[in-house]
Amino acid sequence: MSAHSNHTYSKANLADTPASQSFWTSFIQTFKDVFSDKGVLLMLIIAPIIYGFFYPWPYSSEVVNHVPVGIIDHDNSNLSRTLVRYASASPYLDTERFINEQAAKEAIWSDQIAGYMVIPAGLEEQVQSGEQAHVSILGNGGYFILNKNVQLGFSQAVGTVSAGIKVKKSIAKGAYAPTAAQNTQAVPLRIMPLYNQTEGYGAYVVPAVSVIILQQTLLMATAMLIGTWYEQRRHSTSVRGWLGRIGALSSLSFIVGCFYYGWAFELHHYPRGQNMLGTLLFLALFCPTVATLGCVLGLWFRQRERSMQILIFISLPIFFLSGYPWPADQLPQVLQVIRWLVPTTPAINTSVQLNQMGASVSQVAVGFYALAGLWLLYFVLLLFLRKRIPQRKAYL
Repeated sequence: MSAHSNHTYSKANLADTPASQSFWTSFIQTFKDVFSDKGVLLMLIIAPIIYGFFYPWPYSSEVVNHVPVGIIDHDNSNLSRTLVRYASASPYLDTERFINEQAAKEAIWSDQIAGYMVIPAGLEEQVQSGEQAHVSILGNGGYFILNKNVQLGFSQAVGTVSAGIKVKKSIAKGAYAPTAAQNTQAVPLRIMPLYNQTEGYGAYVVPAVSVIILQQTLLMATAMLIGTWYEQRRHSTSVRGWLGRIGALSSLSFIVGCFYYGWAFELHHYPRGQNMLGTLLFLALFCPTVATLGCVLGLWFRQRERSMQILIFISLPIFFLSGYPWPADQLPQVLQVIRWLVPTTPAINTSVQLNQMGASVSQVAVGFYALAGLWLLYFVLLLFLRKRIPQRKAYL
């Protein structure tokens, strides 16, 4: 009886050894560990959902209007007053008069205005005599959206007044009024945005940053969980066990990704859903890739807190390395190589092209190939670290 009991106990122990852990056993255990660890649960599920509500909120107005600007009128003529009136009527601008340019510069330095227009003395005389006339428009380049509105609002006002002057001169020479109006613009310009139809900053930046949020929260949660397992001496498992862990973490992140693409973008009225099947395929590849990288980092850090300390500071550099806010070919050559080691480099553009622009999977195949290659690289690194890290047992 005693020998039989010992034999049964040995078989039970053998079934629990790392080498024998199955995919589904590890998958289910990972789910249990995630929902029993408040920190990991907060980072993996709750934090990205909160980000989905509150990160787009500052950009809710989408288009910036009524930018405060200054006008310095040295001419004080009927033409200059017309320019001031048209600029004041622009929805882009909120005008204020200044005595001289120095006062306007001081207002820019103190952030009271975002730019100003200088109307030089003798402007009307130059126009009436047929000479080339100029006005100066200056903006604060430190805020590119505000600077864009300053330039656009003043340029439209000056362009409208200039067109009116040309029409009057043509009519004075005997031209028919409608013909004179058409001739002021030989090639009519009509701007039609294809994808970001509101031309809003939120619709431009939030869909891209959402991929960063999904990546960073999954990375930190995974590394925290692996660090906890290492501290508890539970990190050892079989290859199938690691695949089960990756599958469980990826599944949870995939659900959060569906929340972004299926509801958060809808809530904030961002362009979306142009190729939903392709977007789901993208998430199905992106989430395991990031989860595998998180496992690698967790084994490398070996401490729960260290993942937070390091990963929380690299989100902004990763965003710039992606090539989305800054042209990638303008980066130093070394960074152009390093950037392809991060999942968001192919992921951001692939996501935006599928979800907002309606690209087909074949058109973004390079992004899929890059993510698949990164997953393979991370998994090889994971197997390497798995062999190098001592397989120590837990002690009660």
